[in-house]
Amino acid sequence: MGIYLNPGNKGFWQSIRSEIYVDKTGLISQTNRYLNTEQQFICVSRPRRFGKSMALKMLAAYYSRGCDSAELFHGFQIEKDETFREHLNRYDVIFLNMQQFLIRAKNQEVTEYLERAVLEELRESYGELFSRQITGLAEALEKIYVKTDKQFIFLIDEWDCVMREKQEAEALQKQYLDFLRSLLKDQPYVALAYMTGILPVKKYGQHSALNMFWEYSMTDQYAFEEYTGFTENEVRELCGRYGMDFEKVSDWYDGYRFRQFRHVYNPRSVVAAMKSRVFSNYWTSTETYEALKIYIDMDFDGLKADIVQLLGGERVKVNTLSFQNDMHNFRTKDDILTLLIHIGYLGYDAEVKEAFIPNKEITGEFENAMSVSGWPEVMRILKASEKLLEDTLDGDEESVARGLDKAHTEAASILTYNDENSLACAIGLAYYSARKDYRLIREMPSGKGFADVIFLPLSSVGKPAIVVELKYDSTVDAAIRQIKDRHYSQALEGYAGEILLVGINYNRESKNKLHSCLIEKIEKTV
Repeated sequence: MGIYLNPGNKGFWQSIRSEIYVDKTGLISQTNRYLNTEQQFICVSRPRRFGKSMALKMLAAYYSRGCDSAELFHGFQIEKDETFREHLNRYDVIFLNMQQFLIRAKNQEVTEYLERAVLEELRESYGELFSRQITGLAEALEKIYVKTDKQFIFLIDEWDCVMREKQEAEALQKQYLDFLRSLLKDQPYVALAYMTGILPVKKYGQHSALNMFWEYSMTDQYAFEEYTGFTENEVRELCGRYGMDFEKVSDWYDGYRFRQFRHVYNPRSVVAAMKSRVFSNYWTSTETYEALKIYIDMDFDGLKADIVQLLGGERVKVNTLSFQNDMHNFRTKDDILTLLIHIGYLGYDAEVKEAFIPNKEITGEFENAMSVSGWPEVMRILKASEKLLEDTLDGDEESVARGLDKAHTEAASILTYNDENSLACAIGLAYYSARKDYRLIREMPSGKGFADVIFLPLSSVGKPAIVVELKYDSTVDAAIRQIKDRHYSQALEGYAGEILLVGINYNRESKNKLHSCLIEKIEKTV
């Protein structure tokens, strides 16, 4: 066994010996399906700390020739799969961590260093099959295949590090991509190529230099959804084992959405919360908020309004197709939003093509980035939100109306306040602090009224639910009446206790008092 050629199973052995290991071996059944097919080139991109490297160690343990991994997989999901024995430890695996090559190459070409290092190991096993004059990795592998009929599985980690860390070095990027293309495309010695990174395959114009790869990214994971993060059932099991509040875990770390799996959790943060028994910003603590600040401060028309709408709990439409899959070439606000989806700061619903802030952990990161940047009007709204919530819970209608007037004044500089979504967004911002103890639920617009904004309390906080109905150029009585006439009970299914009905009217013609408020209390039984 070597470092690059057939690295063995120790990495996976360490994973399953860890205090928390969630069985993701079903991924192997997917890769087995794609061996030696038109789908054998797989690029899986996910945010940092989402288990990419762990998956590669598992695949290396399963496929690597020269070791016996059957016992390591005993009792796990893949052992029940009909293809398990067929491919177990039957292939030569070439494992490439591109981050390490980039660091170690120093002043050399990354690919030149890589070829020399991997060829050195290949010669130990197959040196008699190709001459010393051969210095190209692809040529050496061709010779081995012709003389032995053996195929290789390529596992490539941090494939995109050149794009991320050498952002302006386009000549280097193209040379690197051409190397990968020459190494892998149309080569008979390739049985499977599985590479991971944060970014999808780099584009030049509308084309990819690695167009043979099937891409599974945060905009659509397709068959790999279940293996992107922790699923709802997996988190429920962990909460039961560690005595953690599932509702709070969901509020903090859920939020990534795919077509089949609508609740995907940040695995790094869930594991950290289980081990420490404390809810905190674990994933974002591994990287300074400056990384987010750089992107949200970029001066693209409409970007600031979209970010504010996201922070207010709204969703925004995103065209992800123009993004060049790098961190340097941005042409529109959609490119920035698409990057934020890929690096994990935004969730994305492919069915409706909408982005959103996924959970409390990420919301706090946006707040941190704005607090040291040019967002003073937004920060004033957020800081005032604690008082607005207190006034609402106290039933102080006049103070609530004044607080909303102030929030309106601040938001008007960014948002088109007469727009339906913008009004709902401003209310979401004004009640920002409620998210500590509440889960925000939106419902669809109906007629002249706006979407109900429902604040459902977390089970442990002992506070009433709040239903807010927004209207303009109408009356607060009409808002309360609409709440009662509409069937909002589905959003409060399973909730019993006090509910505050909050009717808010925004008067566009008023020059002084823009908002009026009426608060009514009711009781709900299950």
